[in-house]
Amino acid sequence: MEEKYFKHPSSYVDDGAQIGEGTKIWHFCHIQSTARIGRNCSLGQNVNVAGIVGNGCRIQNNVSIYEGVELEDNVFCGPSCVFTNVTVPRAAYPVHGEYKKTLIREGASLGANCTIVCGHTVGRFAMIAAGAVVTKDVPDYALMAGVPAMQTGWVDEKGDIVRDCPSE
Repeated sequence: MEEKYFKHPSSYVDDGAQIGEGTKIWHFCHIQSTARIGRNCSLGQNVNVAGIVGNGCRIQNNVSIYEGVELEDNVFCGPSCVFTNVTVPRAAYPVHGEYKKTLIREGASLGANCTIVCGHTVGRFAMIAAGAVVTKDVPDYALMAGVPAMQTGWVDEKGDIVRDCPSE
């Protein structure tokens, strides 16, 4: 049976993974059996997916979408952005599938090298700056920056800043 998605020969797709039509999986990726990837997505080099990816998502190089992480439609994940899925990781006490849910809502953009700590939701069309560390829920259309990430403004659906946050 011919696949309706593109997979570079250096990538692996495990049995049971679901991949939508028109999706492109580039070099050295691993799509695990628990993965669900929508239509017309692009996965850059060295992407690992075990979670849920909506339609039209763009996942840049070196990103892992672990079990418990869900991206809604049209989410952008910048290079090397990081998701966690366990709040207290211990090598001697593995959690075996008890992962905290992380939800990235429709149209959100996650900058390069940002970290999204598990158990939180990033709102619709929110923008997370490069290098930011998200430690709490993010409102729709919020612009977040810093460590820990704080709201610095508002963006529209295209990502243009529409209003700065008042100084505190």
